[in-house]
Amino acid sequence: MKNDRDLLKNIQDAIKLDPTLKSAAVMVQVHEGMVTLSGVVKRYLDKIHTENITKSIDGVKAIVEHITVEIASNDEVADEEIAKNVLAYLKLNWVPLDRIKVKVEEGHVTLDGEVCHNFQKQDAKKSVGSVAGVKVFTNNLVIAPETAAALEKRTIEHALLRYSATVDQNIRVNIEANTITLNGTVQSYYQKEEAEKIAWNTPGVMLVKNELIVG
Repeated sequence: MKNDRDLLKNIQDAIKLDPTLKSAAVMVQVHEGMVTLSGVVKRYLDKIHTENITKSIDGVKAIVEHITVEIASNDEVADEEIAKNVLAYLKLNWVPLDRIKVKVEEGHVTLDGEVCHNFQKQDAKKSVGSVAGVKVFTNNLVIAPETAAALEKRTIEHALLRYSATVDQNIRVNIEANTITLNGTVQSYYQKEEAEKIAWNTPGVMLVKNELIVG
């Protein structure tokens, strides 16, 4: 297991070497595997990218994110333009618009409504992240499956065994109605997230409680 000093250097090196983050001023702190990110970036997409890089580093147990997006005055984008572009990107990424409402206020984008699958909620986040001028994003989309299929514990357990990131981990699956709860331990933050993604892929799931511990 990496100590905090090694983990800090690995994260800093990964951010520094990424060509899309050359103009970012990100500060990293590490305490017992918990990583705190702070500082300033110029685009919301850079904020997302920094989070994803950090999640991928072996040894990360948790992330606290305080990165802010500061846009130069000459690069400011009107809320009306942001809203128009968000709708365009949502449509481009096949996110259903019939049950989604977009609100933009001083660069703060909020999505409310329902989607049928978690990947649509994640695609909505990617869509907003691609829009210039976004400073803050609140994703209030909820998962409302078209069919209330009964969840099968065995199906989820077998799915976890099929993927290299989760096959040898101590993951327990509990099901109550349309909610999946994951308990146990994994070796990295990446594996914790991958287990959650696999659970979300289950037809009929409305909520995943990821209580896995990185140890």
